[in-house]
Amino acid sequence: MDIEEMLLDLKKKIESKLPNDTTISTVEFEGPQLVVYTEEPRKFADNGNIIRTLAKDLRTRIVVRPDPKVLVPPEESMDKIGNIVPEEAATSNYHFDPDVGEVIIEAEKPGLVIGKQGDTLREITKEIGWTPKVVRTPPIKSRTVKNIREFMRNNHKERKDILKSVGRQIHRETTTKDQWVRITSLGGCKEVGRSCFILSTPESRVMIDCGVNIGSDENMTPYLYVPEAYPLSQLDAVILTHAHLDHSGFIPLLYKYGYQGPVYCTLPTRDLSALLQLDYIDVAGKEGRIVPYESSQVREALKHTITLDFEEVTDIAPDIKLTFHNSGHILGSAIAHFHIGDGLHNVVFTGDYKYGSTRLFDPAVNKFPRVETVVTESTYGSSNAVQPTLKDAEKHLQQVIINTLQKDGIVLIPAFAVGRSQEVMIVLEDAIRKGLIDDVPIYLDGMIWEATAIHATYPEYLNNELRKSIFQKGQNPFLSDSFKPVDSNELRQKIIDEPHPCVILATAGMMNAGPILEYFKAFASNENNTLVFVGYQADGTLGRRIQKGWKEIPMSSSVNGGTQTINVNMNVEVVDGFSGHSDRKQLMDFVKKMKPRPERVYTEHGEEKFCIDLASSIYKKNKIETRALTNLETIRLV
Repeated sequence: MDIEEMLLDLKKKIESKLPNDTTISTVEFEGPQLVVYTEEPRKFADNGNIIRTLAKDLRTRIVVRPDPKVLVPPEESMDKIGNIVPEEAATSNYHFDPDVGEVIIEAEKPGLVIGKQGDTLREITKEIGWTPKVVRTPPIKSRTVKNIREFMRNNHKERKDILKSVGRQIHRETTTKDQWVRITSLGGCKEVGRSCFILSTPESRVMIDCGVNIGSDENMTPYLYVPEAYPLSQLDAVILTHAHLDHSGFIPLLYKYGYQGPVYCTLPTRDLSALLQLDYIDVAGKEGRIVPYESSQVREALKHTITLDFEEVTDIAPDIKLTFHNSGHILGSAIAHFHIGDGLHNVVFTGDYKYGSTRLFDPAVNKFPRVETVVTESTYGSSNAVQPTLKDAEKHLQQVIINTLQKDGIVLIPAFAVGRSQEVMIVLEDAIRKGLIDDVPIYLDGMIWEATAIHATYPEYLNNELRKSIFQKGQNPFLSDSFKPVDSNELRQKIIDEPHPCVILATAGMMNAGPILEYFKAFASNENNTLVFVGYQADGTLGRRIQKGWKEIPMSSSVNGGTQTINVNMNVEVVDGFSGHSDRKQLMDFVKKMKPRPERVYTEHGEEKFCIDLASSIYKKNKIETRALTNLETIRLV
């Protein structure tokens, strides 16, 4: 049966299940959804059970859209929406898309637009015909969120064609009765960086992550030229677990070399990865390195991105279903669960995860309907890689800051823009609010403020305590007056020229580039100041050299273009416990407490000895088949 016949058959099945007075115009696959067009959207809105029943019977995601001819004009629609939605929702904007019959409503309180169990949305549909979609008005203006939303709206026609093409690819007829499942490792095995895997069956090929190893010129890219991945045009989908560049950095490159399929990720991951990818090529260009792709490829990837919520089961190929679960690593980070065939096999790719509560996120999920194979990260897989508790880490950081401020010193914290910065910000805001440390300015330099604005846009991805604080108490710690964005070279220079007690959070986290270097040059010689490392420092980075105790650091001079020697007299502190990765105990507990119990576990994303150590320990403790994966090997699971 070809696609057209399949759609015709689905239309007949849907019509047979509808009430007698309800009709539909046509049906079409758009991405993983089956879209039903109707001239009577009000009848579907009146009876919310129709869609739920159809989706259950047909075992697919169904969306109802109005036929364009029944839509109320936009100006009139806005008045009607204003009469339905409570004023407290604080709607700020409307965007009408006649091609799909949708109106996007921006509001400060989306829940009030949605209503109890979607009642308000259904009321809107009944009144205007348009299908309402609700997005949060960013409480902190984010250039990234604004630009991406505008870009997606401006390219809606092309995007609709892309989604139709993807939908037909997903729902194509299977061609073989053979049954097997294989995984191929293209990067990130027995190393950290350039994470990339292929999950393949006789019908489908799916790529999981496609990262870059920023710290290595020789081993920078995944092995994309091997038969399992090439030609890229034959891939069914790319799954992105989270936004960090060692997982997302080379996804735009795929579109440069022929890939035209979808990228599946969560909504925050879409925005954060675009932010980091654009910064990556900008920095590469400024430093005279090879720029692997252009910003046009980042935009192309955005056009092909399909965002999914946690726990949402989605067809991504004829024989593969994907479900994302919270991984607790950074905003929007996900564990990817693949259900293959009709119960043939279930594979979990953890990506990076934190199996423990943090200030920002709930612990990683490790309970699934079914799981036979697990591919897990091993960043802290060494037997002695046990981190302090978060409570102890916070006390340590607070004491370091108190000691420095008592000497009228400056606390300098190199931090990754996404994840650790926001974790530290929450700790500092809480300590200042409770009077544990002095209310001094906390300067945020580099991409930190923009990444924080994206966090503020998606509070539903934060942990229960933060959500309750934001939604019920109206207290958003990211909006604290203590935080001062450094949004110009002039302000940065003023902070340097007029030193005063403060905390400076600046990128980059390993001190290999970015504004952190300007502050370091200015403040390193003063013994009253303190440099605090809250994240991992890789070998070969400036951060690792300082950590090892180097007291004289050669650096390029901004004055004459030569080299200057920086004398490190400032205190250097390492505060462990803020990592977004699971430590050794958490890695072991994640597997031990997993339900159901997996049949085999493969380790990756760690130094070679750590991956081997973790695999060996999991086997000894749990008697589960284990192995440390090697790049360029293919393993048959079924």
